Amino acid sequence: MTQITPQDGFAVVTGAGSGLGRALAQQLCAQGFTVVGTGRRAEALEETAALCGGRFDAVPLDVSDFDAVTTGFTEMTSRHGPLALLINNAAVYPKRDVLEETPDRFWHSIKINLGGVYACSWAALQDMAPRGKGRILNVASYADIAPLPASAAYSVSKGAQRILTRALIADLFDRFPGIVISDWLPGALATGMGIPDGLPPDVAAKWGVKLALMRDTGLNGTTFERDMELLPPRGLKSKLKDALLLRRPKPRRL
Repeated sequence: MTQITPQDGFAVVTGAGSGLGRALAQQLCAQGFTVVGTGRRAEALEETAALCGGRFDAVPLDVSDFDAVTTGFTEMTSRHGPLALLINNAAVYPKRDVLEETPDRFWHSIKINLGGVYACSWAALQDMAPRGKGRILNVASYADIAPLPASAAYSVSKGAQRILTRALIADLFDRFPGIVISDWLPGALATGMGIPDGLPPDVAAKWGVKLALMRDTGLNGTTFERDMELLPPRGLKSKLKDALLLRRPKPRRL
C-alpha cells in the first residue's frame, strides 16, 4: 500500500479550528507534516496552532467564498510547495426545522457543505493534476440516508457531497489514476456538531489520518465508516457467483 509522506508535500485540513478538524491537524503534524488549517475563526485556528508544535499554518478562510478559496490555495502552494493531501472536513449543521430554514439559510449551508468541498477540491486539483498525484479525503455522513428532524440543509448537502466524490472520480480517474479520492464517515462524535456521548474526535482522527495517508489507486471511490470499508451493494448474480466460488468479499480495516 503506497503511503503519503511529508516528503510528498503539505496537507490541508478545512474546518481545523475545533473538533475533528483540530484532531486531524494535530495528528498529521505529529507525523511530520506541514499542515495548513483553514476555518472562519482566526482565534480558534491559533489555538490549534498552539497544539501542533510549529508545523501548523493557520489560514482564516471561509470555504463558501469561492474567490477566497482560489486565492488562498494559490498562496498556500506558493508558500509550502506541492500539495499532497486535502481533507475536506469543514461543515455546518444548523439544526433548524424546515419552517425556520429559509431558502437563504438553506443555501448558505449548501455553499459550505457542498460548494466548499467542490471549491477546495477544484483548487487542490490545480496543483495535483499537473503532477498526476495527490489525495483527497471527504468527511461524509449517513445524514442523507436517514435524516434526523431539523436537518434538511445538512442532510441534502452531505448526501450531495458523496455524489460529488463519485463525479470527481468519473472525470479524473482515467486521466489521473494517481489522484485518489474517497469518503470517510467518522461516526457520531463528541463535538459541537455531534452528541455528548459520541466518540472522542482524537480517536476517530487516528482512523481518518491513516486512511488519508493511503493513496493506493484501489481506494478510489471507496467509503470507510470509522475504521472499516463499506462494501458496495452486490446484485443477485454477483452473490450467486460468490457462493459458487466459495468466496466472501472482505472489507478492509484501518
